[in-house]
Amino acid sequence: MSTITSSQPASKLKQLPLLRLAFRPFFLLAALFSILSLLVWLGFWHGNILLRPYGGLVFWHQHEMLFGFAAAVIGGFLLTAVRNWTGLPSLSGGPLLGLVVLWLLGRVLMAFPMDLPGWLLLAVDLAFLPVVAIVMARLVITAKRWRNLIFIPVLLLFATANLAMHLGVMQGDAELIRQAAYLAVLLITLMMTVVGGRVIAMFTANRLGRTKPEPIALLEGVTLVSTAGVVVLQLVIMLGVAIPALLMGGVMLLAALANTVRMARWGGLHSWREPLLWGLHGSYACIPLGLVMWVLALMGLMRVELAVHALTIGGMGTMMLAMMARVSLGHTGRPIRTLPSIGVALGLMLIAALVRSPVLALFPQITHWTYTLSIIFWCVAYAIFVVHYTWPLMQARVDGQDG
Repeated sequence: MSTITSSQPASKLKQLPLLRLAFRPFFLLAALFSILSLLVWLGFWHGNILLRPYGGLVFWHQHEMLFGFAAAVIGGFLLTAVRNWTGLPSLSGGPLLGLVVLWLLGRVLMAFPMDLPGWLLLAVDLAFLPVVAIVMARLVITAKRWRNLIFIPVLLLFATANLAMHLGVMQGDAELIRQAAYLAVLLITLMMTVVGGRVIAMFTANRLGRTKPEPIALLEGVTLVSTAGVVVLQLVIMLGVAIPALLMGGVMLLAALANTVRMARWGGLHSWREPLLWGLHGSYACIPLGLVMWVLALMGLMRVELAVHALTIGGMGTMMLAMMARVSLGHTGRPIRTLPSIGVALGLMLIAALVRSPVLALFPQITHWTYTLSIIFWCVAYAIFVVHYTWPLMQARVDGQDG
């Protein structure tokens, strides 16, 4: 007679392929959520109110693309990568399911607030990122992999930006909402700078059989410090302290220049045959592009939101799609190759970024069409990901290993 123990349900959950590592549920849910939320935003842009979310549709769009979509991808990536960095088991099974439910609950309550008090929505929505940070910190500290501690304060600052956006809604402070959203965008940019610097040159060299360029310590230091400096200055601005535009612009230009020189050493021009590579290089190129556009906005030559969308669509959206496509193959034991139409998806993302930012800056009279096209291109790109990767993400590794 078999003995039923309390650990059996937990072990059964852990055996579910979808709950073996965090990238599986969060990559799939993030892709689906981005499509659904942008279709709602497209409806709103064309005059149809399909949803009455917390804070209104403009706030909801800003907040959910950052703390719904992006936070899910970041959480899924970091909680998967930390296992490789530390050699220790990461979140899986029941605890991972609990984190997924927490993220989902935040999305449901933000879309359908049901007249619940703002503090309750804040508490539920805010909890996700600190939990990710705590899990990561425990593993990194246990394994003494100190170089990866950089993600902990970044995640906590990301949560702080989320808190500030909620407080802005509760206090009716539109400026706080705006500056907190800018902080979140720049924090994601910093994370892209850190992760991109670690993997893009390596992926390119390995795939093309080239020698990986050795990092230049001074260049790496200037790149990371200047990009982090932009984040710190934006945090100060969010806290209500005036920062001279000349100072912010100068640090942004330095970060843009350093990121450009750094990226130029990675051999991106040789990657034109490999979409998973040129997608990463193209997304990273949107970091200096967005920063330079932000400087132009500080000079009064364009709107800041154009720079923001260069960073979010071109940088964040494209890099996340490329990384999700690669990680989802490697961590399910499949050959790392470009699946059909993934190159099209990455190309659509980069075109969406160009249409929504530089093109719109030059031709503001076509705003309606540029908004519509950029939304449609994003939705098609991520739909391609969903079509190709839903089955692999829900199945066990093909090589029989754990993960």
